[in-house]
Amino acid sequence: QVQLVESGGGLVQAGGSLRLSCAASGRTFSNYAMGWFRQAPGKEREFVASISWTDYIINYAKGRFTISRDNAKNMVYLEMKSLKPEDTAVYYCAADRVVTPSSQPRYWGQGTQVTVSA
Repeated sequence: QVQLVESGGGLVQAGGSLRLSCAASGRTFSNYAMGWFRQAPGKEREFVASISWTDYIINYAKGRFTISRDNAKNMVYLEMKSLKPEDTAVYYCAADRVVTPSSQPRYWGQGTQVTVSA
């Protein structure tokens, strides 16, 4: 099994920055793609970014968000800059063989709240 735990969320002003972290466990972690999704109240869950075990990246917030991973530490990160109120959501870490906007990962973390004030 793969277990994921997110951290780093909080309350920031528009234009501020946050760094989300996801700690992963599992013997096959280095071979799994990792991704970030988010869900705001009343909205559908949406894809943010993902990174494969070969470091292939899909990023829907290029220029503001950066995804990275550290296999030695079993960690994946989401560096968020120039935050906007519409970025307010619960952010979830996810993992599977493939993580893309059109796939549904098998493993999920509990989520971390990000709130951006105007």
